[in-house]
Amino acid sequence: MEVKTFFDGETFTLTYVVYDPQSRDGVIIDSVLNYDPNSGKVTTESVDEAVEFINGHEIKLHYILETHAHADHITGSQKLKEYFPDAKIGIGANITTVQETFKDVFNLKDLKTDGGQFDILFEDNQELLAGSLTIHILNTPGHTPACLSYLIGEKVFTGDALFMPDYGTGRCDFPAGSAENLYDSITNRLYTLPDETEVYVCHDYMPRGRELKYKSTIGEEKTANIQLTGETLREDYIKFRTERDRNLRAPRLLLPSIQMNILAGRRPQPEDNGTSYLKLPISE
Repeated sequence: MEVKTFFDGETFTLTYVVYDPQSRDGVIIDSVLNYDPNSGKVTTESVDEAVEFINGHEIKLHYILETHAHADHITGSQKLKEYFPDAKIGIGANITTVQETFKDVFNLKDLKTDGGQFDILFEDNQELLAGSLTIHILNTPGHTPACLSYLIGEKVFTGDALFMPDYGTGRCDFPAGSAENLYDSITNRLYTLPDETEVYVCHDYMPRGRELKYKSTIGEEKTANIQLTGETLREDYIKFRTERDRNLRAPRLLLPSIQMNILAGRRPQPEDNGTSYLKLPISE
């Protein structure tokens, strides 16, 4: 099994194409649609790069996988679907909770909150077959209620639950996020995997100006993660995470990203002038 990594420097997001070089079966995890919030312009550089690789290696793309409804970038899933119409867009079944939450936040009266915008909703411990690839679904909520990690062979793709050891873990201050749940997800689900399991993170912010890194191991995380090691007490982590999150700024693309990502990357329905609009709520 091979992993091809793509990095979007604007959002610090890692996208992964995971594939079997013999059978050419593959999936893509956490794709990016480029979006300029100042102009509202959407471009497809990140998607195009992944598509070029997939086509160039004659990969049969079975699934377009999301670890969660991202708050920092718009998914490129719908654009990918145009190139690979047989690939199914998948996310955790708890996306319905996220949809219900943000339906109220954005007053989206017509939003259906059954997850039907996605092709497939994954349940915890589900085993997913993508040709010769076997993918184990691990619910790892906390950052959001719908967060998943994908275990493929001896590699786990952790989304925003777990980052590189020198950066820590995901924030938990989004609506319905939970530091308690994230602690349990990491310690009871991820840290119980074999120490040699390779960890692939969804973001790398290159702290202190170091070079890009996106792969560690469960053993390294348990030993050296600056926010949550295998020895960290639950109450200590919850206190730390809650206090830290209280002082964090909202992600730059939070409002546009959520509105599209809960729709599996679709734009809101065009209005009578043929243009789609995103809402920007004003708060005190």
